[in-house]
Amino acid sequence: MKLSHFQFELPEELLAEHPAENRDESRLMVLNREKQTIEHKMFKDLIDYFEEDDVLILNNTKVFPARLYGNKEKTGARIEVFLLRELNEEQRLWDVLVDPARKIRIGNKLYFGDDETLVAEVIDNTTSRGRTLRFLYDGSYQEFRRKLTELGETPLPKYIKREVTPEDEDRYQTIFAKNEGAVAAPTAGLHFSKHLLKRLEIKGVDIAEVTLHVGLGTFNPVEVEDLSKHKMDSEEVTIDAKAAEIINNAKKNKKRICAVGTTAMRAIESSVSSSGTLNEFDGWTNKFIFPPYDFSIANCMITNFHTPKSTLLMMASAFAGHDFILKAYQEAIKEKYNFYSYGDAMLII
Repeated sequence: MKLSHFQFELPEELLAEHPAENRDESRLMVLNREKQTIEHKMFKDLIDYFEEDDVLILNNTKVFPARLYGNKEKTGARIEVFLLRELNEEQRLWDVLVDPARKIRIGNKLYFGDDETLVAEVIDNTTSRGRTLRFLYDGSYQEFRRKLTELGETPLPKYIKREVTPEDEDRYQTIFAKNEGAVAAPTAGLHFSKHLLKRLEIKGVDIAEVTLHVGLGTFNPVEVEDLSKHKMDSEEVTIDAKAAEIINNAKKNKKRICAVGTTAMRAIESSVSSSGTLNEFDGWTNKFIFPPYDFSIANCMITNFHTPKSTLLMMASAFAGHDFILKAYQEAIKEKYNFYSYGDAMLII
């Protein structure tokens, strides 16, 4: 398949700028791959598609407030700093993106906060917008991290043009978020409310938690027509023995195993044994899933509606079938479903 197979026209008014009032009251489009049928439901109706001992695989990564604003020494120019990943805890080195990048050179210092107690020095250029920063802060590591949290804001996706609100801090985080390290939320999980999760547990549905720290690379547009030449950024993954056991038992018993989101799917597909079971894993993955692809673990998937030409759309297409997913997307546009992070959801069974 080629990049041009994943292009479609999306009306701008279908980009969701705000979340649904209640998490589980987004709309849900249900795709049945065997029957090739499409149903229109609410997300809370999800429970009707699961039975006892089926499994939901949740990505429990937690978004940290990765967007900071600092001022350049001497000129005072306002610079946006987007924290990507910590490189060295002891030296307080971070991999970041800066904007506007043309003003930021090695040796420059940036000052953060009204009191300017947090300072960063640029020590390397990594890409056109990428820099390595060394943070200087007079305090313990825990105090330094608290300061970053205090000064940072929720990193909403770029297509949401409005200002960040206090509500976003809570809503752009899944209710099961635990392990801090993502710069973007695993958005399929945003639709789950505590009430819906409780109802699923009462029904006997098992929950397996994995961690994949979502990086900005997830949203990098694919720019090569030959998909086999696209390189994914690496993201950190942890799958523990408990999650692997729950999932492998369900697989052995031919139960429904549902990956909640492309990130959960990517995590499990990055650690498959030669016999087709899930292994424990603690490391990094740069796995890129696009059609045709044989999935080894999950037989069900929850996902959002994604951007044209995105790696996320390509994975959903590999799972549902390319023609079927494009038909579903055309119907979603006709029925005015909301797209992207705060949008509506799709269940593929």
